Amino acid sequence: MIPPEPLKRESLPKDTVALAKFLIGKLVVREFLDGFASGRIVETEAYLTNDAASHSYRGPTPRNKVMFSAPGYAYIYLSYGVSYMLNVSGGEEGIGEGVLIRAAEPVSGIGIMRRLRGDVPIRDLMRGPGRLAKALSINLSQNGVDLCRKGPLWLVQGEKPVGEVGVSVRIGINRDAHRLLRFFERGSPFVSGPAFLNKSIASES
Repeated sequence: MIPPEPLKRESLPKDTVALAKFLIGKLVVREFLDGFASGRIVETEAYLTNDAASHSYRGPTPRNKVMFSAPGYAYIYLSYGVSYMLNVSGGEEGIGEGVLIRAAEPVSGIGIMRRLRGDVPIRDLMRGPGRLAKALSINLSQNGVDLCRKGPLWLVQGEKPVGEVGVSVRIGINRDAHRLLRFFERGSPFVSGPAFLNKSIASES
């Protein structure tokens, strides 16, 4: 079955923190030669201007230039030479902000994901940004892809209602680690990270 139409760029919040919350419950869709795979986003992290943990902190480079584009483009990088990470560009064009997609609930194409990830429990297929990227065969070839139009990778509106959204500090960073910029659907078994963070306070909006 062909997935629904992509999100419209004008529907994306211009504020990156708002975008990180907005993306909870949305679907990330990957097209393969033999079908589609998709996951419902349950966890995100925002990376902002003047954020020492952000790749854009020291300005634009050939590596991070997608972060300085208009909202809704895929910024993909290889973390520690091991795992690819999927980010969505955020903020106004030229600003340099983004949202890391940390985890998703598998929705369709489970067989494709298991072919890529192995025979792991469904809960673990996309629980964590590296696992998510591997389950969808995300790599540098999709860097810069427009996620608001159909192609190898795009975003669509989810159908399942979103539960209470929690907020916590981000995971696996050392600089600006105190900032409450991680958002997640509370109670979802597909959220990554330590249990104590996933009991954090509810987001105000």
